[in-house]
Amino acid sequence: MSVAEAGTRPAPPSAPQTADWPAAGPRRARSVSTRLLRSELSMVLRRRRNLVVLLVLAGIPVLIGTAVRLSSGPPQGGEGPPFLAQIAGNGVFVALTALTVVLPLFLPLAVAVVSGDAVAGEASLGTLRYLLVVPVSRTRLLVVKYAGVLAYCFAAALVVGTVGVLVGLALFPAGPVTLLSGTQVSLASGLWRLLLVVLYVAASMAAVGAVGLFVSTLTESPVAAMATTTVLAITSQVLDSVPQVEPVHPWLFSHYWLNFGDLLRDPIATAGVLRGLLAAACYIAVFGLLAWSRFGGKDVSS
Repeated sequence: MSVAEAGTRPAPPSAPQTADWPAAGPRRARSVSTRLLRSELSMVLRRRRNLVVLLVLAGIPVLIGTAVRLSSGPPQGGEGPPFLAQIAGNGVFVALTALTVVLPLFLPLAVAVVSGDAVAGEASLGTLRYLLVVPVSRTRLLVVKYAGVLAYCFAAALVVGTVGVLVGLALFPAGPVTLLSGTQVSLASGLWRLLLVVLYVAASMAAVGAVGLFVSTLTESPVAAMATTTVLAITSQVLDSVPQVEPVHPWLFSHYWLNFGDLLRDPIATAGVLRGLLAAACYIAVFGLLAWSRFGGKDVSS
């Protein structure tokens, strides 16, 4: 072949021109996001420290049920946490009592451990840079991290509720459940309402998780992020108990935690529950946006 012929030969196409080619990038990103989400959920739910925390939470309804069973007489009304006096009559109330006990401190602490470690833990280990190399945007990575926090919030509340029911039904009578309004419902209906309580508690803890995720983007020390989130949760409850700052109470994320009692009325008092869910959603939105703003422009050096 002559040089002139070589100069007139058309060049081969640099890339296949197909209709599906532009969509290959988004499909790959979705696939990577799915794998990243599975990896995050597996890490959060299988990490030994998180499992130990779940084990401690599971031990609380066991202690409550055993203590009431071994006591010389049934608890009197007004003694101890709410629902304690009803345990001897129906084992379902072991779960409700346990959820009331763990809600002020143990559950926020458990969620603070996971959410505070979400970003700061990766930064302290030096693995955050490698995660950012994955062909997934920082927004998706942050959403995956928060999905792991949400999964743990639900798992923690579900463990307390499930173990409480099992211990209660093993140690105490089971039958129709007397609601706070005095109405009796079947055991199945009582368990359904307990599931709604678990979901409400998990949603309340999701707000704590959003605060913890934001704090986690501010530091490379997971311990500092965990401690700060826990202190904020405790401070919210302290302020909620001070009558002198009553105008601030509706703005505190802990103010609506005990509104799950409205789910145990007949009919269900939806106003308080909806206010609690709305408050949790607002905290999730505000602190989620703050975390996104911080993490999106964060200079990762480790």
